[in-house]
Amino acid sequence: MPTKKPSSTSSKADYSSDQIQVLEGLEPVRKRPGMYIGSTDVVGLHESLREIIDNAVDEALAGYAKNVWIYINDDGSATVADDGRGIPIDIMPQFKKSALEIVMTKLHAGGKFGGSAYKVSGGLHGVGASVVNALSEWMWVEVRRDGKVYRQEYSRGLVKTALKEGTTSSIEIKNTEGKVPTGTTSSFLPDKQIFQITEFDFEFIKKTIRERAYLVPNLYFHLYDRRHESPKEISYYFEGGIKALVEKINENKGPLHRAIFIKKMVEDVEVEVALQYNDGYSENVESYVNVINTVNGGTHMTGFRMALTRAINDYGKKIGSFKSEEDSITGDDTREGLTAVVYIKMPQDRIQFEGQTKGKLGNSEIQPLTQTVVKEGISNFFEENPSDARRVLEKVYLAARARLAAKAAKEAILRKGALEGSSLPGKLADCQEKDPAVSELYLVEGDSAGGSAKQGRDRKFQAILPLKGKILNTERARLDKIIEHEEVKNLIIALGAGIGETVNFDKLRYHRIIIMTDADVDGQHIETLILTFFFRHLPEIIRRGYLYVAQPPLYKISSGKDSQYAYSDDERESVIKTMNTKKTNPAINIQRYKGLGEMNPDQLWETTMNPVNRILKQVNIADAEDADAVFTMLMGDEVPPRKHFIQSNAKQANLDI
Repeated sequence: MPTKKPSSTSSKADYSSDQIQVLEGLEPVRKRPGMYIGSTDVVGLHESLREIIDNAVDEALAGYAKNVWIYINDDGSATVADDGRGIPIDIMPQFKKSALEIVMTKLHAGGKFGGSAYKVSGGLHGVGASVVNALSEWMWVEVRRDGKVYRQEYSRGLVKTALKEGTTSSIEIKNTEGKVPTGTTSSFLPDKQIFQITEFDFEFIKKTIRERAYLVPNLYFHLYDRRHESPKEISYYFEGGIKALVEKINENKGPLHRAIFIKKMVEDVEVEVALQYNDGYSENVESYVNVINTVNGGTHMTGFRMALTRAINDYGKKIGSFKSEEDSITGDDTREGLTAVVYIKMPQDRIQFEGQTKGKLGNSEIQPLTQTVVKEGISNFFEENPSDARRVLEKVYLAARARLAAKAAKEAILRKGALEGSSLPGKLADCQEKDPAVSELYLVEGDSAGGSAKQGRDRKFQAILPLKGKILNTERARLDKIIEHEEVKNLIIALGAGIGETVNFDKLRYHRIIIMTDADVDGQHIETLILTFFFRHLPEIIRRGYLYVAQPPLYKISSGKDSQYAYSDDERESVIKTMNTKKTNPAINIQRYKGLGEMNPDQLWETTMNPVNRILKQVNIADAEDADAVFTMLMGDEVPPRKHFIQSNAKQANLDI
């Protein structure tokens, strides 16, 4: 019988070698970029640059580089240079190509696998440079070695030119002696075929290098932004390392004692910890492994927390402060006012991260190692600094007393009725939709605007919760006091996820929570108070992208029957200019909206609540350290830093009172 040709419809019987696709070289990276850099949005874009920066940082960790230069160029490209050893350019016999070409064009090729060139590194397990090459429209690398400059060019992962030898570098960099140092320079243009956004963010890059400057003391970072008529330039250099970082975070927070610094090498793992308590209630603890920010913690964080609790308890019992088990403090008691950085450096080939994004360290052996080192370090500090030790004991003991005193109230509020199982607030006009993914909650300033919003909304998916007056400043209050505040309690009940130790985000009733306040000073103050509550007590809502700020129009501009809304002064001028070109139109009338209540329900829907027309700003925490510092300064108890901020920025304020 004649053999039938396969039909166009695929089936199990059709599955043969014809369906097997083999991707050569760097093709897999372009095929599935998200597998290598996490995403192709702005985060993935900066991950590419971070990989090149970390290759330079790795040279410093290995003891060779002293400087890293980063340039954001006006053509959209980025350039990173270091004064390390320079990528080897000699021929690899098995490939008959230079080591540079192999590193730049093959996955899993580099000096971070054999364990000799780099004992500690922070890159993508050696695939960073080749991945960036694959995802760049063009890329070139220059290596400065033995008084010569070697250069090779690439495009989308493919070699465009042979390795060329010269004597002149493309960018001018010199060491402190005025000489061109050895090292590597890499320049790349992100590929618009891959990335949704290709514009680098100066502030994001600044944070990245500042973080690394603290983690790698005595490494000088130079950042230049050449995209403007007045180029930006900033440099970072810290001798104090993570101790200086902790002291910086605690600035304006009333530190209670000198920062505790612990550093010890155990075989091939180095544990470095800095911690300091302040007189606030919030915790700020960061952790790193080989300059990688482990945002979800891991075994090193578990070991640190266990050591901290045990060291405080042991010292309290030793000096007679804790006379019984009831006096002992728990791990939760040690969190109030704690600022700390936990930093582990270990061989790259031993690290076990949980998840693709390296957010959590999984090495089980690191927990007892960290615990032993930190326990010993804190105990020694307490013995040598008894006055500082007593301040720490007083801080955590006060937290323990507050915990015990508030326990009954918390249980009554959190577990026995006020939040869970209670009816929704009477002020809440809920939506008909029960799916949180498509449900919205508007937090509206005042009953007047709340009434307009309730009438103008789409009842199917939009809920309205009016908030009366200015809610409690939660920066300065403990959880039990926060929950007793009527307006905040209503908000927590409406959200449905609970708060504190009982929080469960699977029960969150809305995945779009929108702050809608008046466009005046009072409205901005209320907005800040609400943002403070979410940042300090429900930050996961921000991290998940559920919090937004509505943008009501500032002006209604009318000319005869022609009416338009403007959301800024520039837009107002543009609308007026357009209307003036229409000679048949009568005089122009400008109405300035100072309150949401000035708009009728139809106008509020049309301008601020209709998903087709509205403008929403999504709230995110791009820089947790900066955000923490701003909330501490603006909403905390210390007046002098806030006064200084106001005096320094008063001339920039544009108030419409």
